[in-house]
Amino acid sequence: MTQLIYDNIFDAITDDPAEAADVQFRADLMITLRKIFEDRGWKQADVATALGVPQPRVSELMRGKIDLFSADKLIGFLAKMNVRLKPSYASNEHRVTCEVVQAA
Repeated sequence: MTQLIYDNIFDAITDDPAEAADVQFRADLMITLRKIFEDRGWKQADVATALGVPQPRVSELMRGKIDLFSADKLIGFLAKMNVRLKPSYASNEHRVTCEVVQAA
């Protein structure tokens, strides 16, 4: 029996690397948003007010319903939290990184 090994769980559910990368990116954005809300001690009602969405939508976000949120929507939520993503490339390391920074 062959054992399959994956670095990313989303690679296991699709044969399309672009789709796996998109789902992983959206999952990472959702986790980042949840950590921000938790760090601020916000309840779902607070999140709903800050994002301008109904509370059931916040519940979907908090429960990780990845299929219900586009990357654009999640990036927009980060912007409403005054947070932005700052990708960069280190050519000497051949590595891409992405910081989550407080917008100026």
